[in-house]
Amino acid sequence: MDILGFYLKKLYTIFKGEVLVLPSRVVVLLFFFFLLLLPLVTQHPYLLRILILTSIFAIFAASWDLLCGFTGQMNFGHALFFGVAAYVTALLNLHANIAPWGSIPLGALAAVLTGLIVGIPCLRIKGTYLALTTLAFPIILMGIVFAIPNITGGELGISGLARLSESRLTDYYIAVGIMLALGIIMWKITQSNTGLIFHAIREDELAVRTAGINTTRYKLLAFCLSGFFAGISGGLYAHFMRIAGPANLEVTMSFTVVIWAIFGGVVTIYGPIGAVFILNPLMELLNFWPEFRMLIFALVILLILLFMPDGFFPWIRDKIETECPRCKIRNVATRKTCRICTAALD
Repeated sequence: MDILGFYLKKLYTIFKGEVLVLPSRVVVLLFFFFLLLLPLVTQHPYLLRILILTSIFAIFAASWDLLCGFTGQMNFGHALFFGVAAYVTALLNLHANIAPWGSIPLGALAAVLTGLIVGIPCLRIKGTYLALTTLAFPIILMGIVFAIPNITGGELGISGLARLSESRLTDYYIAVGIMLALGIIMWKITQSNTGLIFHAIREDELAVRTAGINTTRYKLLAFCLSGFFAGISGGLYAHFMRIAGPANLEVTMSFTVVIWAIFGGVVTIYGPIGAVFILNPLMELLNFWPEFRMLIFALVILLILLFMPDGFFPWIRDKIETECPRCKIRNVATRKTCRICTAALD
């Protein structure tokens, strides 16, 4: 009991000193509780379906930010990872009778391999040329899909996959649980030494090379990690919708993930996740006004780009928190001195 009490007290101290000190972290904690406790309030199938798909797309959006936001490797063909994983997951499930818990990770590994295949020829390309090159890969794969319809199903895709689980509620907790876990993992990666190198490559790759760091290895690592997380989302999508088709590879899919990331705020991980939880339900709501659906969506995006160029969530965070000019630790905006180094805050 004494040992349990010690660890509980230590956990409370960490919780009080690391979470409750910043409003943004409290909001994230409340977001976690909201998603986990929502089924206690309502289990409406349509609402759960929206949140399941939103959670899946949130993983997809965060994986784009991990690659493009932190390393600056602009990828306009991110749907490639999503689609590859969806197709491989579907084929393994239908032809090898592998259950979702096995086919989804294997599909994600196929996306990792795809990340290597895409990353290697793109290492020497930057900027616009890199974006256009990555955009070509899902188009090429879509051509292959149409060329071998006896394997890929052609335009109809592959249908009849096994369900994630036997109930919509279990599907919900699987999708939300994986989204929260992978979101934390991606955030921790960006806060690690690896994430610091990713960010440094984005700012000045030549300086990083001069420091003796193998930037090629880290850029390939970024492609593979991003492909893995995007692959998990693609596999989840295939099993939840019970189909993998050409729509998973469309250019629209790749551009949508860019919109999500920019709306929420790049180089954050939580920004793209939060953006999906705003924009995806919004698009479902706008289905009631189909003639104005895309117009309203475009206006929302335009307003964010005009008045919040760094993204919606960084804009909010800057309103309620301030960064210490000396130690770079964030503090509540109402504080006059830094909670760590006691330096004066402007």
